Amino acid sequence: MQLIIQNLNKTYSNGVQALKDVNLTINQGMFGLLGPNGAGKSSLMRTIATLQEADSGSIQLGDIDVLTEKDEVRKILGYLPQEFGVYPKIDALTLLDHLAVLKGIRNKSERKGLVEALLHKTNLWQARTKNLGGFSGGMKQRFGIAQALIANPKLIIVDEPTAGLDPAERNRFLNLLSEIGENTIVILSTHIVEDVKELCTDMAIINKGQVLYKGSPMDAIADVEGKVWKKRITKPELEKYRKSFNIISERLIAGRPEITVLNEGQPDSSFDRTDADLEDVYFTHIFGNSKKEEVA
Repeated sequence: MQLIIQNLNKTYSNGVQALKDVNLTINQGMFGLLGPNGAGKSSLMRTIATLQEADSGSIQLGDIDVLTEKDEVRKILGYLPQEFGVYPKIDALTLLDHLAVLKGIRNKSERKGLVEALLHKTNLWQARTKNLGGFSGGMKQRFGIAQALIANPKLIIVDEPTAGLDPAERNRFLNLLSEIGENTIVILSTHIVEDVKELCTDMAIINKGQVLYKGSPMDAIADVEGKVWKKRITKPELEKYRKSFNIISERLIAGRPEITVLNEGQPDSSFDRTDADLEDVYFTHIFGNSKKEEVA
């Protein structure tokens, strides 16, 4: 099954164009959607999840027209939004059972087996009788995945799932997503580059509602390999270097700026070449496009 998005557009009532002619083909497996806050990622996810209308364009999930056959999409969709609410005074077992009923699973023994299997799969079995209000952030996210997996979905959407998780919970959650992605389409919408690098075989970078890159993370890194250069400078020099070089990122190390420059060859003898990574690709597309727009 494929998810095919063609010429998708969405403008909100305040005049903000959240999606601009978005075209993507997403296959089974883990697909990463990278972009800064406000890039249009959540708008795209909400449109795919049938929670808002598009102005124009099409979305096809297998034989289903997502924009017109919303009920059919919802039968095979699992969705974990960036923020989702739980009933804090209800335990995980009871709420998951209730959600399974709402998903149409009426047979009690079938539902019992499904709920127990999901709690084991998400490593929440030991906490099944604990009220959700006492869950940690990572446990709540894993409960969110459990509810998204009810009814064996063919498409799962997770929006910024690891934001706010500590490293151990993040690893547990990413391992769970990776396992799920073996048998279904999983769209991981995030601004955390490492999540996409570690999990996804295919990805897109989006900003200001437009797709800037589509391909595999490894191919993306290969495209900039040998073109990434770094240099430590002083703060007073920073503005001069911004004007003279294609700086894709800046960071302070021990109080001094380190700049990363994208260039075909060594900018000058004071720069050191460094191995490219996906963060360099991300900065190249996000900030490189911004600079091109400023020049235009």
